[in-house]
Amino acid sequence: MKSNKNDFIDAEAIAEAVDRRNMRFVPIKTDDQLDLQALHRVRDRLMLRRTSVINQIRAFLLERGMVFAKSPIRLKEAIPGVLENANENLTPRMRNLIAMLWSEWKDLELQIVEMNDEVERIASSDDACIRLRRIPGIGPLVATAIVASIGNGAAFRKGREFAAWMGLVPKQHSTGGKAKLYGISKRGNCYLRKILVHGARAVVLRSKRDRIAMGAWLTALEMRAPRNVLIIAMANKLARIAWAVLATGQDYRSAPNTLAA
Repeated sequence: MKSNKNDFIDAEAIAEAVDRRNMRFVPIKTDDQLDLQALHRVRDRLMLRRTSVINQIRAFLLERGMVFAKSPIRLKEAIPGVLENANENLTPRMRNLIAMLWSEWKDLELQIVEMNDEVERIASSDDACIRLRRIPGIGPLVATAIVASIGNGAAFRKGREFAAWMGLVPKQHSTGGKAKLYGISKRGNCYLRKILVHGARAVVLRSKRDRIAMGAWLTALEMRAPRNVLIIAMANKLARIAWAVLATGQDYRSAPNTLAA
């Protein structure tokens, strides 16, 4: 790296990078990948906006002495009654503000449902997404996000590189022949890592382990590792399996669970 920036230094840096044999190049995304990526970004923004609206409604009502359960479902069930009940401790101006936020919440719900339906349609028609959805813990949302991010996985030589790219491997700081490993690095695509961890959590907490190939491995690891470590390890394994499915073009094959037997 050279100080300052101009066209000559940029051109020199590009020429030097191209000449290096171990340089990693990012494949150019197709139009379909860009569309999928944009769809996920818009959906994620709508989800954040919905959470913000819910928190604001809850805060306004809390200031007036109205407390509701933590779940958004409970608040959604209570808002119509709050707006219709004239005996509630709400001024006309505050009632109008809550009604406006309630209308915005319902609009956001409709938009998110439309986004989810669009993701489901894409995941049901794309061959790569169909193969990925056969993996436990990977649904339409995770499948489309993986395809939008890496396509056929050609940018990585093996599944571990894909897992490391998402930050699902330990952070390393080794020197003098002494290896030091810390928590996961949390590098790369944080959105993809987040939803993949959610999928792994569903497998760990809700799957019937005698029916999946990873059941015996999960049970053995659970006996010696904390729950969160188990979930991250599961996400790492799902990432490697997903890369293998995309890179080989083959369907996911569940190996027989011999340990459980």
